[in-house]
Amino acid sequence: MNVFLKLSGALLIGTLSHVNSANAADAVAVERGRYLVNTILACGNCHTPKAADGLPIAGKELSGGGLSFNAPFFAGSASNITPDKETGIGSWSDDEIKRAITQGARPDHGRLAGLPLAPMMWVAFYKAMTPGDLDAVVAYLRAVPAVHNVVPLPEYKRQVPNQPYPDAEKGFTDADMLDPVRRGAYLVTIGHCMECHTPAKDGKTLYEQAFGKGGKPYGPGLVKGYPADWPGSNSRNITSHPEAGIGRWTDAEIKRAITQGVARDGHQLQPPMGFYWYRGLKEADLDAIVAWLRTVPPIE
Repeated sequence: MNVFLKLSGALLIGTLSHVNSANAADAVAVERGRYLVNTILACGNCHTPKAADGLPIAGKELSGGGLSFNAPFFAGSASNITPDKETGIGSWSDDEIKRAITQGARPDHGRLAGLPLAPMMWVAFYKAMTPGDLDAVVAYLRAVPAVHNVVPLPEYKRQVPNQPYPDAEKGFTDADMLDPVRRGAYLVTIGHCMECHTPAKDGKTLYEQAFGKGGKPYGPGLVKGYPADWPGSNSRNITSHPEAGIGRWTDAEIKRAITQGVARDGHQLQPPMGFYWYRGLKEADLDAIVAWLRTVPPIE
């Protein structure tokens, strides 16, 4: 074999190794994104169409219309976030998808160009995502099957200012993920748990009372997409208070409530909490969430 052939062979092997490494990295990112989207972020809770029993319809994942809202400030359905170029986000760049997730900003092209996303897209919490996790979510959204599904245009009744969440503004680092309590704080932040479990007054979420005194009420008049007999729900106190909160619940009871929607006394909890998606959380992540919940100051 002459020198030229040896050199060509070496270059080919090097190129293939680089391609294989890149493909492996892409696969890892997609899998991480799959995990986040289908567990703690529970994107399908709003964005995936549901059957009459409230369960997601197979083959229509993330294609929009899963939940519809009729609030004093907004009316409309969750949008199609599959890669379909006409009805989804297939024509958006990676940076445009990231801005939508973390800033609530639509691109200056396509449907509703330039309009902010609905307030139900909890960008104030998604802003906390680490760069690696944000990249992973985008990679997964690129990988899901494109579904052509036209979602009716929403109605913006009045402007709702973005209310920053303090922990998301501070941000999290990869090093934080090594500390169970900080990791738990990260997960409940990107899972926007405090959005539902915190009371509001005059349209403002009272974060100083987070997780205590009950949260926002969600009923059939506000949210559409659950079974016809869905009674609605009002999120409860999940601070460490021994009576009003979950201070006396065992770790196993808290995990069962999160992943199965079963309260300590055995009664069934109600959506919109995304039990269907949270059931896929890894044990280490559930441990971290419980560890953080134990640190929440008691509120009666």
